[in-house]
Amino acid sequence: MVKKSTFEEELKKNGKLVYTNVGDSMKPLIRQGRDLLVIEPVHGRLKKYDVPLYKRDSGQYVLHRILKVRKNDYVICGDNRWQKEYGITDRHIIGVLTAVIRDGKKNIPVTDRKYLAYVHIWCDFFPVRAFAVRVYRKLKRTFLKLKKRMLQ
Repeated sequence: MVKKSTFEEELKKNGKLVYTNVGDSMKPLIRQGRDLLVIEPVHGRLKKYDVPLYKRDSGQYVLHRILKVRKNDYVICGDNRWQKEYGITDRHIIGVLTAVIRDGKKNIPVTDRKYLAYVHIWCDFFPVRAFAVRVYRKLKRTFLKLKKRMLQ
């Protein structure tokens, strides 16, 4: 029987972690099952726009973007979410995203100019994006309800 290792163990053993995500919270940047994520150890305090891999007190692993660095914690939110998460501290953080490998071919480092442009547009206009995501989801739910009624 093969023992599965944790993200923490893999990072410690190999100095980096490469895996594919589950979920859509970081769309459009990261696409479930299609993109590989390169996570490396954290050296010092993280900055605004960094994407930490962290473990919530519940044990759930999460990869979301830092919107604000505060004295004792970070304000974090997924690129495809509008609800901010508070209270994530350095003790929760396992590593930080250093690159996305698109479709197993193209390496996009977090220092890439196009990546940085995306990050600034996506985060600096957070209120507009959050509103758009909420409206889109509401319309989608309404459409699905109408479709279900029509099929009955």
